Amino acid sequence: MKRFLAGMLTMLLLVVASFVVLFGVLREPGTSTPREVPLGPGVRPSAPPTDLAPDETWLGDVDLSASSLVTAQTPLRQVRATGTDVRVTSAGVRVGSVRLVATLPFEVAAAQIGAGVRLYDAGGGLAGVRRSAEILGIELTIRASGQVSVDKGDLRIQPVSVDVGLPGIVNDALSGAARDLVSIRQSITGLPEGLTLTGIEVQPDGFRVTLRGTDLVMAGPG
Repeated sequence: MKRFLAGMLTMLLLVVASFVVLFGVLREPGTSTPREVPLGPGVRPSAPPTDLAPDETWLGDVDLSASSLVTAQTPLRQVRATGTDVRVTSAGVRVGSVRLVATLPFEVAAAQIGAGVRLYDAGGGLAGVRRSAEILGIELTIRASGQVSVDKGDLRIQPVSVDVGLPGIVNDALSGAARDLVSIRQSITGLPEGLTLTGIEVQPDGFRVTLRGTDLVMAGPG
């Protein structure tokens, strides 16, 4: 998860850099005041700041979609990043508000959780969890379907059904003992201050995750 989030932040920096390259410094010539850029009918841009420093570039609204974003460890799909009140300086980027949405493939999330866990779409908005474990001296393959939610910034999968592949009452007894092994709470660490996981949904190819933040600062290279 940490590498995934780092990849998303990298994309946001690329978004900002792309706007700077494509549209230049959005200021009136010879002044530090940004000039308005037409955004199309019905679109209301963010109000330009009145305290822009001479070495700052301001972008009112940034929006980019990409079919994929690939880093060395973490491929992301169907990525979209939006930001408002973006200030760019030689020291880095400050964003007034950020919304990041992307699909995190099941195999990537499972690798971050570890313990041989496999994740998949169980249908009906539920996530499937499968793993092997020894319970009461018996080696079992545990399968579960669980509700996915966000709890205080953590990813949670709470089982609603558990099966260990044994008949009758034995299956019921061991499934109860196995429930904790397929109950997942993944703490997300390494987030910049102000960026939090706020939403998650199950899709056929992974988790559709939403992260939001305000007053986010990202240092530039150096």
